[in-house]
This record gives sequence, C-alpha cells and structure tokens, in this order.
Amino acid sequence: MRAIRIDRLDGPHAAKLVEVEEPALVDGIVVDVHAAGIAFPDVLQSRGLYQHRPELPYIPGAEFAGVVRSAPTDAHVRPGDRVAGLTVTGALAETIALSTDRVFKLPDTVSFEAGAGLLFNDLTVHCALRTRGRLAPGETVLVHGAAGGIGTSTLRLAAAWGAARTIAVVSTEAKGEVARKAGATDVVLADGFKDTVKELTNGRGVDVVVDPVGGDRFTDSLRSLAPGGRVLVIGFTGGQIPAIKANRLLLNNIDAVGVGWGTWALTHPGYFHEQWAELAPLYSAGTVSAPDPEVYPLERTSEALASLEDRTATGKIVIKICKR
Repeated sequence: MRAIRIDRLDGPHAAKLVEVEEPALVDGIVVDVHAAGIAFPDVLQSRGLYQHRPELPYIPGAEFAGVVRSAPTDAHVRPGDRVAGLTVTGALAETIALSTDRVFKLPDTVSFEAGAGLLFNDLTVHCALRTRGRLAPGETVLVHGAAGGIGTSTLRLAAAWGAARTIAVVSTEAKGEVARKAGATDVVLADGFKDTVKELTNGRGVDVVVDPVGGDRFTDSLRSLAPGGRVLVIGFTGGQIPAIKANRLLLNNIDAVGVGWGTWALTHPGYFHEQWAELAPLYSAGTVSAPDPEVYPLERTSEALASLEDRTATGKIVIKICKR
C-alpha cells in the first residue's frame, strides 16, 4: 500500500510517499482510508518535539475517515460502514488497523474529507467547552487562532451549546473572512485585541477564552475575562508557554483551565464515545455543519504539514487518499 513515512526528524519535508506492507490482521478493525486529517501535533512530532515520540520510521496521522474492510462479529460497526477514527500514528496510509473503541460511525451527511477533519478538533473543543470550560447558555466565547482548526471548530460548535456570541481573534483580515464563514459573530485583530474586546462587551469582558496559541497574548486574555470567566489552555502554537501570575486569578475571580483532551480520555474510559454520542446527532440534523477543509493529495503531504508549521494554513487540513 502507499503511505507517508517519516524516516528522520527533520520536520514536514521529511514526510515521503513510499510503498509499505499493509498492516497485519489483528482482532480489531481494518479500514480502507479515504482521507486523513493533519494538525499541529503532527508537525511537532515530525521534529521530535511532541510528547508522543514514535520509533523511526513511522507513518504519521492521527485521524481518518474511510470504509470498514473487516471487523469482529461483536463490534459496533460492520464491513462496508462509513467511519471516522482516531489513532496515534498510521492514518496517512491506504489501510489502517486499530481497536474498536477508536472507530465511530460517520453520518451519511458528512463526506470522507470532512469526516477526516472532525474528530481531533471537534472532540478537543467538546472537551474544552462542555467538560472543562462549563459553557453556559448566553455566554460569550472568544477564540484565538480563530482561522485555524481549533478556532473554526470552536466557532462552528459554540452556538450549538448555548453561546450567544463568538468573538474571533485573527492575525489578518483574510483570516477574519475564514472566521466569519465558520460562524463568528465578531472578528478582531490580534494586535490590541484586549481593548477592542472591552469596547465590544461594554467593559464587561468575555466569559470564556479558548486559547490554542499561548504566547504573549495570554495575560491580555486573562484581562479580557468577565468575573467568573475562564481561559481554556489548549496548546501553544505561538511557540511560547506563558506564565500565570496567580494573583490575577484571585483578585478577579477568574480561572485558567487546562484542557488535555487525550489525557482526560485516558483516565475516563468510554469518553470518546460519550463525546461522539453528543456530536453525531448535531451533524446528522444539520445543527452543526461539518468542517470545510482544505484538501491536499497524498503526494503533497509535506507541503500541507509545512503550511501548518509556517501558519499559512486556514481551517482544517485534510489529505485525500485515493486507493489505486
């Protein structure tokens, strides 16, 4: 089968298209992959900077969509079912084998390309807003990196869970258009966002900040919170891990909340399927639109990964895998 393989930790351009053996049959599920999603952790992993460091060489990719080839008789899916799935590595290949608890039936309303871009971001945002962030009806949500994968996912989902207003923080006007398309009610530029947000909210501030960026804007995110507000710490695509002065939390009755979706799932068995049980009906009913990803062919995977590293990517990036 064809697959993307990384033989050395030199970053995105180490990703090469090669021929490899299909995965050995196991007791789990075998899926013929039609599309695979990529995200910033894949870039970090290609440089040996992510917490999970697979042995070289490895096939990258942690989420995919495709068709079940084979499954145990007691599995919740059958051969021929359209599915999306989560893995640690291995998704950027024509075929993948994995355990049954990492595979989810894909609604007929969702394409393979959109399905490959659903799980990593939408399940992370579900964990952030529903599990860790305690989003309540009528609240205002601000999201940094709003034109990226986590950002557009937040803008698509927040209103379905009761947010009355979503404020997108972006670095350029062009990215602002991406955020508006994803559902932002307001768009502000990152430079000086604190003052703009204060004006937009008549001095009150926002209830929730979704922050996958980190860096030097973190303190102004804390300053942008209303009393009882929460900053949800999801990642550090800005490259810098910020420090928190605890007195800010105390004096303003605000929270800084860590959102480690994968770690939470590992300590809460069945959590992935609990999340999917809430999300899948939203896609099926059209309450929440599926993502509209930027799609690259398998041959251009290294270019797609590079667009995430240099932050030129907008929205979700998906690799289309056409079986020969």
